[in-house]
Amino acid sequence: MEFAIEFFETRFGRHPVQEFLNELKESDPNDFAAVMSGLAKLRNRQYHRPPLSKPIGDDLFELRHVGKLNTRMLYFFMKDRRIIVVHGIRSKAKKIAPRDRKVALDRKRDWLDRNPL
Repeated sequence: MEFAIEFFETRFGRHPVQEFLNELKESDPNDFAAVMSGLAKLRNRQYHRPPLSKPIGDDLFELRHVGKLNTRMLYFFMKDRRIIVVHGIRSKAKKIAPRDRKVALDRKRDWLDRNPL
């Protein structure tokens, strides 16, 4: 059985992850294709470990693609085999910036507040 991948939507109907992916597609089609391939692989549980995916704390995980810039998709798991992607990042840094981590955690909390178990 596969996992479903969903992108975070704000309370006001914005889709920041989809916007990030649209910008990535325009600026770097090769990295976009690699990230989309990685997201497709996450549907299969066997890829829920390094090197494709790894935990980063607070029940958040990262899908990482190394290219000209490191591209990361931050996500968490929900019941019924759902993966909720909350943030996308491009950076040369090896670590996730505290600001980006906060964005991901805030979006996770927001999503959970609006989608109670």
